[in-house]
Amino acid sequence: QVQLVESGGGLVQPGGSLRLSCAASGRIYRIDTMGWYRQAPGKERELVAAISNGGRTNYVDSMKGRFTISRDNAKNTVYLQMNSLKPEDTAVYYCHADTSTWPYESWGQGTQVTVSS
Repeated sequence: QVQLVESGGGLVQPGGSLRLSCAASGRIYRIDTMGWYRQAPGKERELVAAISNGGRTNYVDSMKGRFTISRDNAKNTVYLQMNSLKPEDTAVYYCHADTSTWPYESWGQGTQVTVSS
């Protein structure tokens, strides 16, 4: 099974920046799409950004121009650079990966991002 561990969350002022990292470990045969999701209290988990094994990216419209997703396949790591953060970006951010082995997907434990003065 693939394990995902996020890091880089924390408290930041509006307009600030954070860089999230997610490292995969365990029985890795192949990792396909990796992505970042977020969930605010009382709301459903939503996609933030995703990146394929070939480097194709997808962003939610509200994130375009502010967030950048990237990956290092050799290190089995995905990153999310977040700039111009807004209070509405406050949420728990989760890393996700599609894998070739059971259970065919994996979730990280989440990292809290709080944007506040």
